[in-house]
Amino acid sequence: MVRCVLCSLVVLLAGFHTAETAAAGPAGRLSLHWDKNILSITGETLPGGTVRIWYLEAYCRPGSTDRDWHETTIGHETKLVRAWPDGSRLWLRCELADGTFVVHDIQVVDDGVRFDLIAHNPTAIASLSHWAQPCIRVGDFTGADQQTYLGKSFLYIDDRRTFLPTPRWATAARYVPGQVWCPGNVNRNDVNPRPLSTDVPSNGLIGCVSHDERMILASVWEPWQELFQGIIVCLHSDFRIGGLKPGETKKIRGKLYLVENDEAALLARYARDFPEHFASPAPPPLPR
Repeated sequence: MVRCVLCSLVVLLAGFHTAETAAAGPAGRLSLHWDKNILSITGETLPGGTVRIWYLEAYCRPGSTDRDWHETTIGHETKLVRAWPDGSRLWLRCELADGTFVVHDIQVVDDGVRFDLIAHNPTAIASLSHWAQPCIRVGDFTGADQQTYLGKSFLYIDDRRTFLPTPRWATAARYVPGQVWCPGNVNRNDVNPRPLSTDVPSNGLIGCVSHDERMILASVWEPWQELFQGIIVCLHSDFRIGGLKPGETKKIRGKLYLVENDEAALLARYARDFPEHFASPAPPPLPR
């Protein structure tokens, strides 16, 4: 049994992108470290020094919007498979209580960190793993606390960058405070049980500006389940799995941008990396 699992893992990892040598970006040369479910991203000139991500906070079942959180989460255990000595890349493996496993290839690139995931259900029973939560702690990056970091954080409403709190701020839910934004293709019964905004984001990007206003941190996934402003000075772009049939495999990809505070350049990078999130088939060129 162990041999079969290891063989499957090697086959899945072999399909990932080959490692790249990333140039130093505005945060300096980034380095990755993972321990006890915390992914740490450090940089020579990164505001706050380190960005920490609870990776992963939870895997979730559908029907979550108005249900006890403990009934929504699927137990999981994450293990480090391999770490590159220079901190440029990590392989992780999450094993869910229902037998599903998710392999994570996390790699430093010139404008942040790239995530390539493969979710696989080797069992004979359908998996209810519909979405998952990487929880990005932004307190050090923004230099703000729970009361002040909203003003440094943004998403896109009506195709415009909108800083929080948005005008139509929801306040009622099973758990408060916080705020959830859901794309049009996701069932409103299947998101975080925090107040759900009536605003529909124009795209899957959520981010914040650094305390010195020198840099932007922004996160996006494809496919994505929701955007979420939490209660521990955190931001979420939560990725969607959508359940897995017996024997089914799905690929998921994400990006954490750590770039100069240039909104136009950020959007150009986003359009280049995730053209399916935009109506136009031809994304704008990156600024020279």
